[in-house]
Amino acid sequence: MRTQALPKVELYSDGACSGNPGPGGWGAILRFRQGETVHEKELSGGAAQTTNNRMELSAVIAGLAALKKPCAVTITTDSKYVVDSITKGWVYGWKRKGWVKSDGKPALNVDLWEQLLPLLALHEVTFMWIKGHAGHPENERCDALAVMESKRHTMSQS
Repeated sequence: MRTQALPKVELYSDGACSGNPGPGGWGAILRFRQGETVHEKELSGGAAQTTNNRMELSAVIAGLAALKKPCAVTITTDSKYVVDSITKGWVYGWKRKGWVKSDGKPALNVDLWEQLLPLLALHEVTFMWIKGHAGHPENERCDALAVMESKRHTMSQS
């Protein structure tokens, strides 16, 4: 239990993939309010050969990893894969069973989950799922960043 109030940060994230697998990108926005001042930082990246779920996870990882100290973070994403895997405890079960799912198949994206879990332990994280492409301004901006990166990685394959 933490005795001191943590700085509150909003993290918005999205991933995109042209083909699945295919060239992909991710985008994230970090927002921190300090009195009347709002600090905002945009992050993005991608890969030439990836999946949408990997890009969704990468956005959350990059956003949390960019924080310099423990924070109370509200993560807003349109990824049911990310939200449900954590809030429903699936990822913790997969890890406990040696990264095997309840159906006996191997869990996917283990390398990314292993990066994300320590970050989740460092911060106090709340997840908010939103419908994608529904006019949410930060989700739309993250999607634009992700698509831009996806296109950049598409061109790098040419």
